[in-house]
Amino acid sequence: MHSPILTLDADLTEVLVQAAILAPSSHNTQPWRFRLAGDTIELRADRTRALPVNDPHDRELTISCGCALFNLRVAAAAAGWIAHVSVPSGSADRDLLACVTLVRGTAPAALTHLAPLISERRTYRKRFVDQPIEEAVIIAVQAAVAAEGAQLCVLRSDAQRHGAASLVAEGDAMQWDDPDWRRELADWMHPRRRGDGLTMPALAVPLAQAVVRTFDMGGGVGAKDRDLADASPLLAVISTTGDIGADWLAAGQALQRALLVGLAHGLQASYLNQPVQCDELRPQLQALCADLRTAQLLVRWGVPESALSAAPRRPVADVIVS
Repeated sequence: MHSPILTLDADLTEVLVQAAILAPSSHNTQPWRFRLAGDTIELRADRTRALPVNDPHDRELTISCGCALFNLRVAAAAAGWIAHVSVPSGSADRDLLACVTLVRGTAPAALTHLAPLISERRTYRKRFVDQPIEEAVIIAVQAAVAAEGAQLCVLRSDAQRHGAASLVAEGDAMQWDDPDWRRELADWMHPRRRGDGLTMPALAVPLAQAVVRTFDMGGGVGAKDRDLADASPLLAVISTTGDIGADWLAAGQALQRALLVGLAHGLQASYLNQPVQCDELRPQLQALCADLRTAQLLVRWGVPESALSAAPRRPVADVIVS
């Protein structure tokens, strides 16, 4: 018989949150907060870190928080606890995304085995090794997504893959044509010591920001991203039945589970979400899957050519609020 703890131990909470914040997020904004409430850890959106141009409805913000939630569940499992998650509905507190209560018990091995991989996950934006992915691995990644209530549509045919690549390039052109979008991107170019954002050497930041704010580089970026999409050993769409906060949170948990399962098979991943971020293109991406679900993410997987250092993270103390 399981019995929940009444008051969370501060040390355990720090371990769980440390794992949670290693999740990916758009522009590495890290848009999450965690609050201790008796025997519950609340996952809260930090909307001061929102991207109002790139993500006007906080859809990707919520997906990022879903990724953090899955990491917390995995870390809890590795520590000998089962994480019971409830998602508030109809609450006036729109920042409260989920409540997690820990129950002592044996968690599924499928979760505990993923714990060592959390710190090894990277967003790999380079070309992958020219190596096909075994069907058994693709099935494992699909099963990971399905386990969290979402669906992975693998783009297998040339028509699907070229179609998605064209939408990515078109999305790049649309976004870079928008001065507000470029300004927002530039604002999140930070020196590594800041602990967040798209990092680069401190001396290069002012020049890079000025270039991004001033010049429409959509054509060149689009050509590069089209090539990345076309050359991806595995290119797939994560979709959900609906398109509200609970669906976005589920998509985030599905994404993170799939990323860790893929990593267990030697794969890293990155995102080509331009066709989802542009409202005009999203239905076209969805149509490539011949599915009535709603496209949430376009993800590419493959074997990395080289190892990457981890992106910086803010201290745990900065994301735990009272």
